Amino acid sequence: MPRYFFNLRYGPGAGKLAVDPEGNDLPDAQAAHRHALQEARGLIAGPPSFVVRDWFACAFEIEDAQARRVRTVPFSELVPDADDEARDGDDPV
Repeated sequence: MPRYFFNLRYGPGAGKLAVDPEGNDLPDAQAAHRHALQEARGLIAGPPSFVVRDWFACAFEIEDAQARRVRTVPFSELVPDADDEARDGDDPV
């Protein structure tokens, strides 16, 4: 099973990247994406951070075991678009 590393980008520049030294074994990049969103939810819902001021400006930069960037998952993906909310509403058909 491939290993993915979830590096937390919390600002511009090399100094604003928390590197994941352990990673997680997951079946594929799609599973890594779902895992990143789950972890983002946990961070946002957790206790306040003295380092991160705005969680929705953060992103996970997911890398594979060869240190290749597989995907970037912005925490803002957790916020539904206005179009998504309209589709989920009680619009008459």
